[in-house]
Amino acid sequence: MDSHNVSITIREFIIGGFEKIERPMEVGVVILIVYCLVMFANILIILFIVLDRKLHKPMYLLICNLATVDMLHSSSSSPTMIGVLLAGTNTISYVMCLIQMFSFHVAEVMEMFALAVMAFDRVLAISYPLRYHSILTNVRTIAISYSLWISACAFVTIMPVLVVPMPYCLTRLQYAFCDYAAVVRTSCLNPTYFFNLATMVWFFLLFFTFGFICLSYFWIIFVVLRSSKNESRKVFSTCLSHLIVVVCYYLPVFVRIVLTRIGVVLTLEERQGLMIGAVLGPSLVNPFVYCLRTKEIKNKLFGLFKKVKQIE
Repeated sequence: MDSHNVSITIREFIIGGFEKIERPMEVGVVILIVYCLVMFANILIILFIVLDRKLHKPMYLLICNLATVDMLHSSSSSPTMIGVLLAGTNTISYVMCLIQMFSFHVAEVMEMFALAVMAFDRVLAISYPLRYHSILTNVRTIAISYSLWISACAFVTIMPVLVVPMPYCLTRLQYAFCDYAAVVRTSCLNPTYFFNLATMVWFFLLFFTFGFICLSYFWIIFVVLRSSKNESRKVFSTCLSHLIVVVCYYLPVFVRIVLTRIGVVLTLEERQGLMIGAVLGPSLVNPFVYCLRTKEIKNKLFGLFKKVKQIE
């Protein structure tokens, strides 16, 4: 602990991430609109899948799982940002801050796990089309999903374990909501050790999941090269949705976590903007990609619009 700092008892934190923003109301409205779209689109997908027995298949169960992750990811941070920008509520209790930190990082880890298991699903579907439904059943899909949620919680538990015993010297968070980095920076301790420890965990998760996804697509390419042109087009169409979702999630994460660790310097505003975009961007893109690229969901969506027009 720094001898010049005196630890204090923290009951609440002040969220200072938006103090320099010029138009808080406009930014708050944009985040609110995007958050509402995220929740509406993902809830709609979940309802489509849950209420239609024809969609009770592994691929759609995994899409449903991804939609749940996206809702948690955006809900863990967006309401706080909206409260600060639109209502001026710039404080959060210590306990709620820890809950927000935990749920936010669980959603981050689960996003990686969900995309990795969806890549595994595509590999099985393309490599073993005749045995696919016997290998990956609905029960096994649900069991895998539950296992991933438990694993994500286990990985993230290290964060509150490290943060709770810390002595605190500051009550102001530099970022727009409670995440691990923001909370650690309020401590009286040198943050380097805590950041390095978290970085090792994140690097392992990032490269394990992204490496697994890359290997999956290398195998898919190998299978495609042995297939006819018609089958190749069908495979490409099947995988395109997943590829779009993977790029939307991993690109900002690599910039924020990997590139900043190897010398790329981001200002506080750039880092914060990248983090907000990494939360809301994929959560908004994912449901629209799967609505427009998945035939069954797209047909149900168009059917719903037709019924609405007939009622009008």
